[in-house]
Amino acid sequence: MVGRVSTTLVSPSTAADPTPPRRRTRLLALPEARWALVATVSFLAGLGFDVGGAPSWTYGILYAVAYLAGGWEPAREGLRALREKTLDVDLLMIVAALGAAAIGQVLDGALLIVIFATSGALEALATARTADSVRGLLDLAPDTATRLTDHGEETVPATELGVGDLLLVRPGERIGADGRVVDGVSEADQATITGEPLPVVKRPGDDVFAGTLNGTGALRVRVERDPADSVIARIVTLVEEASRTKAPTQLFIEKIEQRYAVGMVAATLAVFAVPLAFGANLTDALLRAMTFMIVASPCAVVLATMPPLLSAIATAGRHGVLVKSAVAMERLGEIDTAALDKTGTLTEGTPEVTDVSPLPGSGLDADALLALAAAAEHPSEHPLARAVVAAARARGLRIATAKRFVATPGRGVSAVVEGCAVEVGRMGDSADRMRQVDDVRDLDDRMHEVDGMQNEVDRPSAAHDGMQNEVDRPSAADDGMQDAVDRPSPATGMRNPPRPSPHLRSPSPSHAHAHSHPGPSAGTTVLVTRDSTPVGTLTLTDRLRPAARAATAALAGLTGATPVLLTGDNAYAAARVAEATGITDVRADLLPEDKVNAVRDLQLGGRKVLFVGDGVNDAPALAAAHSGLAMGRAGSDLALETADAVVVRDDLTAVPAVVRLSRTARRLVLQNLVIAGAFITGLVLWDLFGHLPLPLGVAGHEGSTVLVGLNGLRLLRERAWQG
Repeated sequence: MVGRVSTTLVSPSTAADPTPPRRRTRLLALPEARWALVATVSFLAGLGFDVGGAPSWTYGILYAVAYLAGGWEPAREGLRALREKTLDVDLLMIVAALGAAAIGQVLDGALLIVIFATSGALEALATARTADSVRGLLDLAPDTATRLTDHGEETVPATELGVGDLLLVRPGERIGADGRVVDGVSEADQATITGEPLPVVKRPGDDVFAGTLNGTGALRVRVERDPADSVIARIVTLVEEASRTKAPTQLFIEKIEQRYAVGMVAATLAVFAVPLAFGANLTDALLRAMTFMIVASPCAVVLATMPPLLSAIATAGRHGVLVKSAVAMERLGEIDTAALDKTGTLTEGTPEVTDVSPLPGSGLDADALLALAAAAEHPSEHPLARAVVAAARARGLRIATAKRFVATPGRGVSAVVEGCAVEVGRMGDSADRMRQVDDVRDLDDRMHEVDGMQNEVDRPSAAHDGMQNEVDRPSAADDGMQDAVDRPSPATGMRNPPRPSPHLRSPSPSHAHAHSHPGPSAGTTVLVTRDSTPVGTLTLTDRLRPAARAATAALAGLTGATPVLLTGDNAYAAARVAEATGITDVRADLLPEDKVNAVRDLQLGGRKVLFVGDGVNDAPALAAAHSGLAMGRAGSDLALETADAVVVRDDLTAVPAVVRLSRTARRLVLQNLVIAGAFITGLVLWDLFGHLPLPLGVAGHEGSTVLVGLNGLRLLRERAWQG
C-alpha cells in the first residue's frame, strides 16, 4: 500500500525543468515548403494577371516560375524512379503539365504543379514534426546520473549505466534508469510513462522509470534494465516502428499508381505513333495525343478525393478538431472499434474536491474545514494541495497564513494555522486516527438512531432513556475514546495499513496523500487534524469529463461495439470510470507496450481501431492504431504529433462527430470518383474513336474537375458537422 503526498515536488533551487526543450522544425525551414510557396505565389499572381486581361508575357513568366519552382523536385525524383525502372504519379503529373503547356493549356498545367508541390511540402512537414517529437522524448531521460561506488559518488553518462549499478537520485532530479528503490522515500511524477495524473509515492521495493521526475525525497535506486531497454527508449522505438508501417490501403494505392502511370504513358505514345504510322499528319497526331494527355490526366480524380476531405478538415477545424491530412481524415471514417485512454481523455486529469465532511464534535462546518485545510496546504505545489486551495477560493473563503510548514514524503503536510497545529494527509499514526474517526462517526450514527426512535414513539422508553443517558453521560469506553482523540496513540508506522472504514476510501492502492484502502472507491480521501484531533475529511476525484458518457455511447452507435478502456492507472480507478461511461471492456495497469499490444490484438482480429489518448505513454498506441486522435489541451507534444487528429478544445463529443464527418466525406469521395471516372472514360473514348475538338476536350476535363470540386465543398456547410 502506498500513499499520496501533499508537498512541493521540486524546490526552485534544485528543480530540473520538467518540460524538456522543444525541438520543432519550422515550416519554411523545409526546402519543399519554400519551393511550394514560390510556386503557389507565382501561380496566384499569374492567375490575377491572366483574368485581368494583362499582356500574355506577364502571366506567362509567372506561370513559368510556378512550373519550375513546383516541378523541378518531383521531376528529379521521378527521373530517379525511372532509372530504377519504376514510374510514379509525380512524374506522370509533370509530363501531363508539360503536355498541357505544349498545347496552350498553361493554366491547367500550372495548377497541377501547384497541387502536387503543396502536397509534397505537407508530407515533408509531417515527417519532420514526428521526428522532432521522437527526439524531444529522448530529452526526458537525463544525460548523466550519480552512481554510488565503494569509493563514494561519481557522475557518469546515463548511457554507461549497467544492470546492478546503485544510483543516488536527489530531490528534483530525473531518474537515470529503470530500476527499483532500495532506500529512501519520495514521490515520482511518472505521468509521461504510466499516464497517472498524480505523483506516486516511492518506497523501498517500488519500481521507478527512467525520465520520470523525483520529488522532495532522496532515493537510492538499483538499476534493473539497460538504458537502451528502458521504458522511455522502448516508447521511442515503438513510435518509430509504427510510423514506418504502411497500411494495406497505402500499399494498394502504390500498386495502382504504378499501373496507371505506365498505362497512361504507353497509351499517349500509342495515340501519337499509331495514326502517324498509318500516314496521319504529324500535327494532327500530336494534337490528338496531347488531347488524350489532357482528358486522361487525373486532375478530376485528384479533386474527386481532395475537396470532400479538405472541406471535412476545414469543418472539423471550425469545431475544434485538427485533422492533419486528407489521408488521416479518410482513415477516421474506416474505424469500427474505439479504444480510449482514461486520464486526460475520459477524465480531465486534474483532481478536484468533491466532498467536505466535518466530523461530529469538531465544531466546524464544511466551509471552516475546507478553509483550515487550504491554509495548511497553501504553501504546497502538490496537485491535491492545489485542488484543495482552489476549492476554498471558489467558495470565496479566507485562507489564513500558515507558519512552520513542513511537507513529509509519504505522509502529507503540517503547519501552524492561527495558533493550531494542522495536519493534512496521511500521518504516521493514521491507523489510530482512522479508528478515532470511525468511533466518532459510530457515536454520531447512534445519536441518529435515537432521534429516529424518538420520532416513532410518543414518549421515550427506558431503553431510549438509557441510550440518551449514554450519549449525555459518556461511559468509560466513551471516555477512553475521547482520551484517544485528545491524546493521539503511538504511531503505527507508515507501512501498516489502516483498518478499512466505510467512510474513508481511496480509488486505488497507488493513490496517496491520503488514507488508502483496498477495494474500489469514489476518490482519494484526506484526513484533516487540528491539534492532533481528527476534525474532518476531504474527498478528491479526477473529474469525469461532462460529455464522456455521451461520447462513448455515440462511438458505440457508430462502430457497433462498446469502446475499450486502455489505461495505465489501477483497476479500481479504471472500473469507476468504466461504470460511469458504460464501458464494459476494461484493461488497466498497462505500460505503453501493453497498450500497443492491446491495439494490435484488436486489429489482428480484423478490427480497425481508433485510439484516443493524450500522454507520452499513449504515443505508441496512437501510432499503432488504424487512426489516432489526441486530446490537445493538456496533451504531450509526442502524442499531438503522432496522432492523426487533435481535439484542440478537449470536447469529447467532437470524437464521434469527426468520425461521422469522415464517413460522409468518404461517401462523397466515392461519388466524385464515379463522376470523374465517367467523364475521363467518355472523353478518352471520344478522342480515340471519334474526333474530339481540343476546346471541347479541355471543357469536358475542366467541367468534370469543377463538378467534383463543388460536390466536395458541400461539407463546408454547418449541418455537415451536425450529421
